Amino acid sequence: MITPRFECSQTEESIIVKVYCPSIRAADVETHIDDTLFTIHVNPYFLRLNFSYTIVDDEQSSASYDPSSGYLTVILTKETKGQVFPDLDLLSKLLAPRPSQDAPLIEVIGQGQETDQDEETDDLVAQTNALSLSSEQEEILLAAENDWQLPQQVSLTADPPISTSLTQTYGFLNAYSGYFRHVAHTENEVNELGPDAEICTIRERRVKRWKHEDEKWDEEHYMADFADDEYIQELLLWENPSATDSSPFEFTEEEKLTLLNLPRKEYLADAHQTKGLYLTLVTVLFAYAYETRTTQGDSTPESAWTISSLVPAFSALDPPPYSAPTSTATSPIIPSPSDLIASLSQSYRRSLCFPLYRSLRLAEACRSDVASLLLLGKRAVLRALMKTKYILDHHEVYYVYSKIWVDDFCVWVQASASGLHSDDALCEMGTALRGLQVPKRSIGWDLEELEDATRQVQQTREADSDDESEEESEVARQL
Repeated sequence: MITPRFECSQTEESIIVKVYCPSIRAADVETHIDDTLFTIHVNPYFLRLNFSYTIVDDEQSSASYDPSSGYLTVILTKETKGQVFPDLDLLSKLLAPRPSQDAPLIEVIGQGQETDQDEETDDLVAQTNALSLSSEQEEILLAAENDWQLPQQVSLTADPPISTSLTQTYGFLNAYSGYFRHVAHTENEVNELGPDAEICTIRERRVKRWKHEDEKWDEEHYMADFADDEYIQELLLWENPSATDSSPFEFTEEEKLTLLNLPRKEYLADAHQTKGLYLTLVTVLFAYAYETRTTQGDSTPESAWTISSLVPAFSALDPPPYSAPTSTATSPIIPSPSDLIASLSQSYRRSLCFPLYRSLRLAEACRSDVASLLLLGKRAVLRALMKTKYILDHHEVYYVYSKIWVDDFCVWVQASASGLHSDDALCEMGTALRGLQVPKRSIGWDLEELEDATRQVQQTREADSDDESEEESEVARQL
């Protein structure tokens, strides 16, 4: 079946769905309404939309087909008149299946199917809970009953789970493997794991990434950009229209087509995973902001390399978090300032040792761009992700990072990242980023000492230049 192009709009009383399905027989069109679900089937097209609120099929509902344009227009009645249906322009969200009510840690791929196994599942859960407790659990309960004071020790390290498989997973929610099996035979210049990309553990990936960053760090390059920053100042003055234009916008036809071609997935992540996704999103947006600012919105053949190099989750398959969890977080899913600093520190490090322009002030400007994007809400973030996806998809090697990360982020941001109807989570992160200061010590490489040394050299040169000018003036007077 083919998913047709479509668009949705609304009035006070109705939802209007326009579906492009040329060369069909109007008499063969089948529609069905079930609470919030609406389906259209006419060979070879099938469309299933999941709205935020209930729709009904009554006398005011209608459907008409225009053979000249190929558009089928369906008018659906709102159950509650005047109710505003949000996110009708987020096509991937409308195409997503109904949210599952089961436990998290599951990713549902494809169109969700309702089953009649709820009672069987409940019986299975009850039987599981009725099983005998382990000896350790029995000891704990017995201790509690007799008020014994068992010794307690808090683990100071977070050891990764034991795996019996040589192949490791990576990407969005660690859902992918096999994409780098033959990476040694490709021209993937950003891969920092070499031929071991498929078998490196999380800890090994991080160690290799840090080592590679230290090897690529160039003090002289940083000091040169710090001393002679004329062109960097031009980049700092440039305003990113994606991050500064707060007026409402409509997705272009090309963007709508991109949304339609995204995978149909439902992501059920726990709080720890969700926080990690938010932090990874920040690093991806930072790379996008850096690429956009340094090219002033006109991408180049090097843009895919720049983005892939600046995101640790791409080049080293090493996503956040990069710091130990803290008990001061106000939300189990929204990153704390310390979480954001730890993630941005990695982005700053990479922006100072890989691309052409290596400036801490440029990195600060990119952080400000990311904050502005987040404050503008999920549509602005989604557009930035789709631009990133476009750049990666058009590269013969780095498209792989779009497949294992950016595609899923485009779907997740629409329906999952900020709740059903709210941008509160994204705005909260944007507010935190706007007032954030990334300490230079968290980046490493003794940046303050290098900057002080550069200033001293500049002052010495200026003094010598003044002395030479005075000597030349004195000689000129004598002559």
